[in-house]
Amino acid sequence: MDRDELQEKYGEETDLLFLGTDAKEFDSAIIGISEDMNAPHPRVVYSVQKCLDIIEADIASGELEEDDDPATMALEHFTYNISGGYVGEKTPVWCWDL
Repeated sequence: MDRDELQEKYGEETDLLFLGTDAKEFDSAIIGISEDMNAPHPRVVYSVQKCLDIIEADIASGELEEDDDPATMALEHFTYNISGGYVGEKTPVWCWDL
């Protein structure tokens, strides 16, 4: 399910917060919606592994030094720039795949 389908299902008034406001590159990493009676809003749930795969592929497509490890670089980017930020009560949920 991509962001357009979720907005249609939950309505524009729900105002779900998606990863990458303009870029839909992470839509394939959406695995669901979190609805918690203690949370005022539903939140988008992303697969961490799918996010890492997307970031790693992007890194690997660029120029790398010989000792660069795209997987390590992807994890560092994800934890520092994406999952490490709190953007309010609509912050996405990160699901670590088992």
